[in-house]
Amino acid sequence: MRKTDIIDVIARKLAPFVFLFGFYLVAFGHRTPGGGFQGGVVIASGVILLALGRNPRAALSAFPVSRLSVAEVLSYTLLLALGILGMTLGGRFLENVLPTYGGGIVPRVSFIFALNIVIGIKVGAGVSLICLHLFERESR
Repeated sequence: MRKTDIIDVIARKLAPFVFLFGFYLVAFGHRTPGGGFQGGVVIASGVILLALGRNPRAALSAFPVSRLSVAEVLSYTLLLALGILGMTLGGRFLENVLPTYGGGIVPRVSFIFALNIVIGIKVGAGVSLICLHLFERESR
């Protein structure tokens, strides 16, 4: 694919809005259609847009593979820890068992919000890694 200045400028100007929309989908996924997976894919599409507009090396300098890998591994570990927490406190996997001051449980929305954040980071980092590796391989 031939790179032009127009594609480069549009990709750099549009990418922040794509990232912002992805973060919105992750943050408000418990209230509106969307959530961690959809928001993570939109965030990854911002990285892909930068890689297509400039080149994969420029996207890799902004989003290094080492940091994306660490983000993916840590978010996966945190997701498993949240799941196992429910089991260790007498519930089922990913069950909300967090106590509150009133003796009840934390509203389910806050637990779903935490899961959306973790899943959004996991999916965004994972899809970005896959696409950046494919773009880097193709540019050789």
